[in-house]
Amino acid sequence: MRKLLFTAATVCLLGSCGIYNRYERPELSVAADSLYRTEVKADTASSVADLSWKELFTDPYLQALIQQALEMNTDLRIAYLKVKEMQAQLVSAKLAYLPSVQLDPQGTLSSLDGSKTSKTYEVGASASWEIDIFGKLTNAKRSARAALEESDAYHQAVQTQLIATVADSYYTLLMLDEQERITSETVASWKDYVHSLYVLMQAGEADRATVSQAEASRASAEASLLSLQQQIAETENSLSSVLGEVSHRIQRGNLSNQRFPQRLSTGVPLELLSRRPDIRQAEAALKQAFYVTNQARAAFYPSITLSGSAGWTNNGGAVVTNPGSWLLQAIGSLVQPIFNRGQNIANLKTAKAQQEEALLTFRQSLLDAGKEVNNALIQWQTARERIRLDEEQVKHLQTTVHDTELLMEYGTTNYLQVLTARQSLLSARLDCASDCYQEIQGVINLYHALGGGAEADL
Repeated sequence: MRKLLFTAATVCLLGSCGIYNRYERPELSVAADSLYRTEVKADTASSVADLSWKELFTDPYLQALIQQALEMNTDLRIAYLKVKEMQAQLVSAKLAYLPSVQLDPQGTLSSLDGSKTSKTYEVGASASWEIDIFGKLTNAKRSARAALEESDAYHQAVQTQLIATVADSYYTLLMLDEQERITSETVASWKDYVHSLYVLMQAGEADRATVSQAEASRASAEASLLSLQQQIAETENSLSSVLGEVSHRIQRGNLSNQRFPQRLSTGVPLELLSRRPDIRQAEAALKQAFYVTNQARAAFYPSITLSGSAGWTNNGGAVVTNPGSWLLQAIGSLVQPIFNRGQNIANLKTAKAQQEEALLTFRQSLLDAGKEVNNALIQWQTARERIRLDEEQVKHLQTTVHDTELLMEYGTTNYLQVLTARQSLLSARLDCASDCYQEIQGVINLYHALGGGAEADL
């Protein structure tokens, strides 16, 4: 019989070896070093993400806004509290290795037929300790640690997104301010032009149709100005909400004074694995799922618990010279699951499926990271080239507007050419402001895509 028990125990021990395995990063079908497009050269120099957000965003107004958001944003504060929750759960998982101890004091008073009252009291204590032979507690602790890593990475992901959101909203305001300024100048110019046409019409050198068309163009420009002012107010309201404040006007600089690095370095693609918090969050979730699967496997093996109790009693108060005695008990138990209606099997299948889901999510997070880096670089490069072309276009259109207005005064051209030239100039100037913003947004998106701001000081 002893030989049979020894053999069974040996089989159990050998079979449970796998549940102590530690997580190792799996081989993925996508190679980390191939995440960037071939035309995007991986730079071994320091990545732009190595810069702190204060080094990248040097505008003092923006720095104050980001600092305020890091201190007051609701989503970030909730994410921080989630980290605290996971820290508490990890402590709980570590303490599971220790025995549990309970104290159970009792006391009674009794009297029979008016006799002297008898006092009886007991002070009992019990303890139990689960021996972690089959890794249930070990995997629970490792799972809790992975959950803490996931919540910490999520907190950093919220932080990087918050920095990018505040910066993007701020530069959106600067772009809208510039477009509002351009449109206001255009409205004033149209008013002067309309006034000139009225003078020409009174002199018989312009007709009513020409004046009406110019008035319509002025009204259109004023409507565009109102639309821009609405967008400015809405953007300020959105940014105020992100800052954890009621809606108010946002203090800010201007678009022309913004300065950024003329050359952006991405670093090598492999850095994304350790730098981007959302990738670390996805891998931590995979790690946690791995240990949950180990826990599900461990549920098939016995639970071994040692328990004991000790108590002190006065033995009914019968002996004064020996007012008490000790009661001791020790028990060892082994519980082996045999039949629980397939619950353990179902739990294991569920854990395996969730682990596979986590693996796919981790893989997709890598692909998404590569896509975001590629898109940000393309956006930045394209915007820089468009700005050069926009400036060239504005220069030529300014000359065109000046020349056509002179020609119209001398009657060698009609108002349609002037109208077309003016509208084209307005559109080109607005595009120039938009492309300046697109260039800055490319910097913001690249910084965020590379994991910049994850280690920001609060």
